[in-house]
Amino acid sequence: MLVRPLRRLLGRPSAISYFHTTATSWASRKVIHKFKLADIGEGITECEVVKWSIKPLSTVQAFDPLCEVQSDKASVEITSPFDGVVKELLVQEGEIAKVGAGLCLIEVDEEIVEGSEPALPEPVQSSAVEIKRGEEKVVSPPPSSSEPAPVRRLHPLDPKNTSGGKLTNADGVHAAPSVRHFARQKGVDLTFLVPGSGKAGRIEKSDVEAYLTRGTESRSNDIPLVQQREDVVVELGRTRYGMWKAMTKSLEIPHFGYSTTLDLTALHEILPLLNTHIPSHYLPPSSRPTQPPSVNPSALYPAPTHAIPESQHFTRLTYLPVLLKTLAKAMIEWPLFRSSITPPSSSGAVSSKPSLTIRPQADISIALSTPTGLYTPTLQAVNDQSIYSLSAQLKHLSHLARQTPSGLSPKEMPKRGGTLTVSNVGAIGAGDFASPVLVPGGGVAIVAIGRAKWVWDVDRGDGKGERRLKVGVSWSGDHRVVEGAELAAFVECWRAYVEVPQRLIGEGV
Repeated sequence: MLVRPLRRLLGRPSAISYFHTTATSWASRKVIHKFKLADIGEGITECEVVKWSIKPLSTVQAFDPLCEVQSDKASVEITSPFDGVVKELLVQEGEIAKVGAGLCLIEVDEEIVEGSEPALPEPVQSSAVEIKRGEEKVVSPPPSSSEPAPVRRLHPLDPKNTSGGKLTNADGVHAAPSVRHFARQKGVDLTFLVPGSGKAGRIEKSDVEAYLTRGTESRSNDIPLVQQREDVVVELGRTRYGMWKAMTKSLEIPHFGYSTTLDLTALHEILPLLNTHIPSHYLPPSSRPTQPPSVNPSALYPAPTHAIPESQHFTRLTYLPVLLKTLAKAMIEWPLFRSSITPPSSSGAVSSKPSLTIRPQADISIALSTPTGLYTPTLQAVNDQSIYSLSAQLKHLSHLARQTPSGLSPKEMPKRGGTLTVSNVGAIGAGDFASPVLVPGGGVAIVAIGRAKWVWDVDRGDGKGERRLKVGVSWSGDHRVVEGAELAAFVECWRAYVEVPQRLIGEGV
């Protein structure tokens, strides 16, 4: 019965079979992307390209290191957000790149979707396979792959990434960027050090140093030293060049110097007592008391807990945290030394006068000499902190500053900085006094603290003299806003706290 309708259908010459498909086909096209320098920190507008890790026409994958850039505050490794071919380097090594400007050109194979919209009907002959069986035509559709497309991990800077910038470790090596940078400098492959001694197998800098020590001990110690016989020209790095510019601008500031000594004898006598009662959460786990209290303080309600990172643990107080705390006390009494200078603006035809902004808190910057240069991180609201918390923060800043590249970030180095700067030069040399230099934006004064020494003070002991512990302090004030008499009176206010530290107890520390 079906033969007659089939013959009628085959007898119609105008009958053509059509089929409709929405199958997705993929193609690619080459697109050149200009990779721009992203904003790597608050207040950073430009960076120096220290080193390129790739060359033109090199093939890169996502997360491969492209270059290392260094700002006034930190050194950062820039990685590629794309898979592709590097066509051109727009900024050469040693040149300055502006934030938002292009670093290089990367040619990327972008996937495009063909037929994502409903397709028009197509003749079977042009897109299907025809198999003749007698007088019948059997149409077989094109094969389609049911295998899912592989999921590609996107870089945080890839425009297609919507995961919030979360990174995963592709090489199985858990290490901080500073440790990776240090290992590259020393030519150490971190895969040989897995697992590390840190938490969850994290590789620490000490692991790399131990590896290098083992390699050095295996070498002969009879290798002669190579003597330098010719002049070597060394260009200034980014941080040291920033210091060059800052010191040049410091010549615009008229300095007023004031030097004196502070008696630390009373502070020296109470320091052992303060060291005995360091709160347990500031101590390393090995130094904390192991015996539980006889009475549980959390029996009624959970007692407050303090999560202190390992980099803030310490076992001994020094004079510096106490000097900072007493300095903050004097700053609260003297609003002038809690102020920052706003220079005059020359917008339009009328120039405004400079002004002072007085802050409610005592913000103090600390000068740190690091392997990559001089940095001045800021301790904020020192007047509200305890001596122990200041010691923990100083330990943490020192830990970050010793890293290569520097681990200091805009969080530790805010754009507005402190109103006073402290340089603890006595921790390095045996000098008593110095001539600190105040730079624009560095506050209204700076003090250099020398090394504490035991001296014989003939003015004490009814003319017989006494042995006293004294330290030299050297001040430089911005003479445009600070009078000499004001600086001297402020230092005497500070002395009253330093030489009678028991005042801190009466004022609730």
